[in-house]
This record gives sequence, C-alpha cells and structure tokens, in this order.
Amino acid sequence: MSTDKTMTADQVVGRLGSGMTLGIGGWGSRRKPMALIRALLRSDVTDLTVVSYGGPDVGLLAAAGKIRKLVAAFTTLDSIPLEPHFRAARESAAFEMTELDEAMFMWGLTAAVHRLPFMPIRAGLGSDLMRVNPGLRTVVSPYEDGEELVAVPALRLDAALVHLNRADAFGNGQYLGPDPYFDDLFCEAADTAYVSCERIVDSAELLQAGAPQTLLVKRHSVTGVVETPNGAHFTSCAPDYDRDEAFQSAYAKAAADPAAWREFTDRFLSGDEDTYQAAVAAFAKEGA
Repeated sequence: MSTDKTMTADQVVGRLGSGMTLGIGGWGSRRKPMALIRALLRSDVTDLTVVSYGGPDVGLLAAAGKIRKLVAAFTTLDSIPLEPHFRAARESAAFEMTELDEAMFMWGLTAAVHRLPFMPIRAGLGSDLMRVNPGLRTVVSPYEDGEELVAVPALRLDAALVHLNRADAFGNGQYLGPDPYFDDLFCEAADTAYVSCERIVDSAELLQAGAPQTLLVKRHSVTGVVETPNGAHFTSCAPDYDRDEAFQSAYAKAAADPAAWREFTDRFLSGDEDTYQAAVAAFAKEGA
C-alpha cells in the first residue's frame, strides 16, 4: 500500500462534509491554511462547527454563511484588532458561538488528543467566561486539597486543516518560523487531518532545514498533504513571507461595504487558486 499522501486542495474538500466539526490551525492572521479555505469556499460544504484561533479563515467562512457554530478564543487580523466579517456575523447573530480563554482552548484540544472527555484547569475561574458559557462545568479535586477546577470539554474534531512551511509526501510537517502555534494538537485531535505547505520536499531535506523540534506534525496524524505555494496568503508564513498588509487592508475595507465586497469576491474569490494568485500578483503590481 502506498504511503504517499499527496492530494490537491479540491480533493481535501471533497472529503469534508456539511455538518462537520472542522479545526483550523494557525493563529489570527498568521499561517492560516488559506488555500484550503478558498477551496472550501468553492464547495457546497456548509453548516460547519469551526474550531479556531480565528482570523480571516473564520471571516471568509462567516461571510459565505458556512458556519453554524464557532468555538474560538478570538477572531483577529492582528494588525486589525477585530476581523470585520466575524464582527458583522456576531452582531447579526448569524451563528452560535462558544468563547473560550486561550488556555482553555489549548487544553480542550489536548483533552481531545488524549481521548479524554475533559481537562481540569484553573483558567476561566473568576472570569465572565463561566457566565457567558453556562454549559461549562466545574469539578472538585478528589484529593485532600479539594480544589474546584474548570472541566474544559474535549474539542474533538472531524477534520483539521493546517498550513506549514514544509512537508514530505508521507505527512511529516515542519514549521520554520518563530512559533509552532497549536497545529500539532489540531491534527491529533481530529479524525482526519490535512496539511497544506509551501513546498513538499524529500524527508531528508526536513532534517537539513531545521532542528528536530521543528518537525511539528507527524505522519501518523495526517491524512493528506497539499503543496500550495503562497497558500497562507494573505496571512503570514514566516520565514517564507510576511503578512500582506496592503491586501489585508483592502480585504477589511471591502468587508465594510456589500457592493465593495461583491467586487472583491468577483476579483479574488470567483475562480480557482491559480486565478486567485494571479489576481494577487496583479494587485501587488498596482500598489508598486
């Protein structure tokens, strides 16, 4: 049986289904699997529960009406504090939301990785998170300390999408930037996980490119690998490229006006990934 897991973005989306719980890696407007998100926008998949340290992945899916429920600690574009499509969707109550503290989110993924029903933690105690999430429960330590802790439920995922700098054809993924985020947890918390990357390389090249700890995602947790150069655009993918601030600004500006957003969609989101990248290159030349 072949161990080659290479796929196309459309093949990945073809394995997703409406109603799934979908985890999306990256952080805010940093190393998001945007090529996979754009492929998802082109599909009929909808009614998703999205689990994400949110950025434009959440914004675009919200604008397309594909989110039924969002589980997130935040949804930001980093240099723009609040993702505009997310804000509009929340203000119109377009989907249900579970808001978690960043640590609660991490431990929810960790519980799922270890196939535990929940993880007892202190984060969230004394905050409004317990008030805005009445479904959260507390547990009391069975030991002599008797401490009350938050029981963060496991964030089990049907599928996960992450983007890394490099990967091999077998599903080993490598980050080369300053932060691993939690992409490994997303992959291991999911029944199926799909890694997009800037470049697919031989396994030996992964060891030459960085220290062993940069081999963040292991093949046992990966279902498919997609080579998508510039595939995190317009988010950053250091050291390959920084966030495209000019494009992000244009995105946010268009999001504020329905007519402008239709024009933006027609120009950048109406075709396949090659069409998108060509439109981005043309946009960059306009600003040069």
